[in-house]
Order: sequence, then C-alpha cells, then structure tokens
Amino acid sequence: MTETLPAPPVDAERFRQALAVHAAGVVVITAQVRGVPVGLTATSFSSVSLVPPLVSFYVDQSSTTWPSLRQADHFAVNVLASDQAELAARFARKGVDRFAAPTEWRPGPLGVPLLDGVSAQLVCAPHSTVDIGDHVLVVGLVTDTNLLPGGRPLLYHQGRFGRFIPHT
Repeated sequence: MTETLPAPPVDAERFRQALAVHAAGVVVITAQVRGVPVGLTATSFSSVSLVPPLVSFYVDQSSTTWPSLRQADHFAVNVLASDQAELAARFARKGVDRFAAPTEWRPGPLGVPLLDGVSAQLVCAPHSTVDIGDHVLVVGLVTDTNLLPGGRPLLYHQGRFGRFIPHT
C-alpha cells in the first residue's frame, strides 16, 4: 500500500542528525540457532505492553545477523550496564566472533545466551514481526527476567556511548 504524504520527507542525513539528540538505552539481543549463538546491538528497544508482557526492538533489514536471529524460538534482551560500551561496539561490528573472549556469557533458559555483567535480562518468545521502512519491528513476549540491582544503563547519544548521571 502506498500512502500519500502531506509533504516530502526530510532527507536521511538531516533525519539522522535530529535523532542523534535523543539519548537511547543500549541492549544486545542474543539467541541460539542450531547450536550457534548469534547477537546484535540495538538502541531501539522499548516496552510495548504490561499485559501481556511485550517488548520490541528494530533491526535493519540489511543486517547479516537478522536471518539467523529470526529463526530462533527464544531470544534474550540484555540491557547493558554503563561500563559495557566495548561490548555494545563488539556486537555492532561485522565480521567478528561476538561471543569469543573477551565476551563473557552463559547459556540461560532454553539455551539462550545471557551476557554477564548486564543490568537486566529479558528472555522472550517471538510474538510478531512487521516490515516497516528499511527495518523490521520485532516484538517479543517476555517469559523470564533477571535483574541485577543498582546497575546504571549504557546510553547512546550523538553517535557515542555514555553514562546516565542522575540529578541530585
């Protein structure tokens, strides 16, 4: 379906610049497909619903990890802690074994890879996917959680990773 826009859309670079001023939390999505761990970094993570418990993230349709990840029967959302910028960068890189040292992880429920040192983990069953623009919206039903108290989140802002500092 083609929809008529009221005005021409802004160009991609200007749009990217505008979005860069919005700070976003950083997560790494992990799964195991045919015994092989896969994962990617995402800054588009969001809660969707409390009842049922749903979360979402977006993945670029050109992602080389997405074809494997979409086959997983479960995945984990690893909410990164403020000291995990290198881990976020590693899972965003192409052509590296993201699960090799120095990445520390363990198999979780149903074999889903869980990253060590994160602020929280949400294990999810795939709920739905929708192709939107050049991305895929992935929605997961949360089936298990693990919270590590006191952790501060890793943030992404202006193309860089940073830490949250609360007002006192």
